[in-house]
Amino acid sequence: MASREFLKILRSARQGDVFAQQELAAIYLQGHFNTPIQPNNALVWLEKAYFATLSKNGAADLQGHTPSNPLSALFAQLVQIPLAATFGSPSFHFAWDRFWALADEGNSEARWQLANLLLNPKQLDLQEQLAAWLSKQLLCDDESFAKLQTQCKHYLEVIATEESFLANKAKDLLIQLQPKNELLTSLWNNWLSSQDESALQQAAELGLTTAKLTLGLRLAQPKTHTEKKNGSSKSNAPLKKAVHWLELAGKDGDPQAWYALGEIYRRPQFSGYSAQESDRCFDRAADLGHAEAQFRKAANLWRKRDKLEEKVTGLQASYWAWQAHQQGIVEAHVLLMKILLSCPNPAENAWYALAQCAELALARHSDHQLNGGWILMCHRIVIANQFNFSKTELLLAEIDQLQLEHCVVVDVRWELPKILPRLTQIETTQQRRCLFAASKAVEQLATIREPNDAEFLAPGEGNLRQRRYRFERLSQWLTQNFGPQLAGKKSPIKSQGLQQQI
Repeated sequence: MASREFLKILRSARQGDVFAQQELAAIYLQGHFNTPIQPNNALVWLEKAYFATLSKNGAADLQGHTPSNPLSALFAQLVQIPLAATFGSPSFHFAWDRFWALADEGNSEARWQLANLLLNPKQLDLQEQLAAWLSKQLLCDDESFAKLQTQCKHYLEVIATEESFLANKAKDLLIQLQPKNELLTSLWNNWLSSQDESALQQAAELGLTTAKLTLGLRLAQPKTHTEKKNGSSKSNAPLKKAVHWLELAGKDGDPQAWYALGEIYRRPQFSGYSAQESDRCFDRAADLGHAEAQFRKAANLWRKRDKLEEKVTGLQASYWAWQAHQQGIVEAHVLLMKILLSCPNPAENAWYALAQCAELALARHSDHQLNGGWILMCHRIVIANQFNFSKTELLLAEIDQLQLEHCVVVDVRWELPKILPRLTQIETTQQRRCLFAASKAVEQLATIREPNDAEFLAPGEGNLRQRRYRFERLSQWLTQNFGPQLAGKKSPIKSQGLQQQI
């Protein structure tokens, strides 16, 4: 059964509320409120929000994708929708046009989605259906479709040179798109079936990335006892050849090649031994998504944290440890627990009772006509409970700048220099939802300010004294209006009651 909050959002979206339509699209895209993930439904509501925004503001006022443009947030949501999964949707034509427009303007996520749809060898059937659909819509013929694929390959090459999370995916797809003529296929099959060394060598020389990697790894294998007896143990020739082939494979974007290079440069018997070069190779492998390399990089950054010039100590190490942990490296989780704080259970954190009142107030803010300042303070209280903030952190943290991909960074040194920043893991869906809701509220109130809202001070929320005063007033109001509704619920916190928190 759908939750009351979801039904309220759905009703507002059906009545034409653009903000609710975008929020509903996010729900269908991320599966909030136990809703099945439905990219087609998300796309339908984004299309409605797009045309509603156009009719409200006029096309002339929405040129360019600056942060102040109401369509910027919508386009940021749109490129998160898997385009391939929405083929056949009534709104696919809208998505097709908008993705190409965004790609022409340099949006990397739109470019990747189009390239993945038109070039990925795993989606040949879908590409044939897409070509037929485009021909039926009179958008392009076979020759034009080939030009679109050529344009997408250019997009892939651009993305592969960028420093973004899409670069690794683009490089992998480019490797899959390498020309594989009959000779290459025959040589590789010959190696797989009969382990013919000459066939492997030829395939590597002709440019097959997998053959380069395989040949490099074979040459890098330690010598057996019999081989050492034959008098070749002091020669570095095999390792030098291994480095040559692995570097070629690494330049093609293979992460395993860079990781193997990092290990070779650490071998004492290798004449080119270099710890610095080894770290560089491990870093390249980590950037390309190699799990063990990511853990090595995290451990290295954490070990050298006192020598690094970081805005927040341990931030880089925690990011790479989190990346490795996502790929199943158990040791990375142990390191992550050393760097990041953990507070997944809000019932055991500070501000629990007051946060419950604040959530009720946010759910019914339209009934109580809360002004902008009180809405943001309610979000602060909810976030403070989820991440166990102190009162100072609750009042001073910049709520629209807290969230990173893997953690929350609380840094209030701009007001109180002696309070050290801290990092906290984002472990639950509820934590991500409260951060997302707070960011949306800041964005909404920054662009659409209430004329009679004297408390909401753009672009900030006032100084510490003003925020403390607003917090005290709001706490009293929340206690009076929502405390009785929660009186029957026993709080698991014994040491911190509601009055103590206020």
